[in-house]
Amino acid sequence: MAMFEEQAVTASDKAFFKLRKEIVDGVILSGSKLSETELSTRCAVSRAVVREAINRLEACHLVERKANVGARVVSLTPEGLIELYQVRESLEGMAARLAAQNMSEAEIADLNTLLNSQSEEVKTAELYYQEAGDLDFHYRIIQGSKNAYLISMLVNGLYHLVRMYRVQLGMAGPRVTSAFDEHKNIVQAISLRDSELAEMLMRRHIMYSKNNIKAKLQS
Repeated sequence: MAMFEEQAVTASDKAFFKLRKEIVDGVILSGSKLSETELSTRCAVSRAVVREAINRLEACHLVERKANVGARVVSLTPEGLIELYQVRESLEGMAARLAAQNMSEAEIADLNTLLNSQSEEVKTAELYYQEAGDLDFHYRIIQGSKNAYLISMLVNGLYHLVRMYRVQLGMAGPRVTSAFDEHKNIVQAISLRDSELAEMLMRRHIMYSKNNIKAKLQS
């Protein structure tokens, strides 16, 4: 399986990875303006490097530019959530269906091992923080689809914006236990090679997650 090992080759890579993580984790607040001067000082790189990093953040939907305003981190809104999760439900549902057809037995075993390793934290702490990439259940399913176009659309296009909503609003609280159980049921469907069931369970899981996050945004 393709592992999530991004190597920072250039100064722009380092700045991009750092800023992306800070935006996803909420260190840089949603809706906040990005100052090239301030970020170049903080990241110890030139403004040109920061500008390139911001362009890359815009490409993965974490930053938006507005006339006469400049670059801002996207705001987390109920409307944005609904539109994003409509697309996510469809594409990740497809990924689960394809994963049931294409994942190897070893990959499915690894997925079960991952869930087992997270179960204690979920039970005791009501917390389900998953690092980006190979330690993230959803990332594994996406990779398991073995469909290069689908992987590109989800991982390069939407993954980190989805993570922004999940990390800041969806990985703590009472919903965590049921979300974890839903993950286990999805893996069971995949291991049974029941592609229709895997897709249905994934779509339902994402819909429940959307409703949970929407309630938090509106509270």
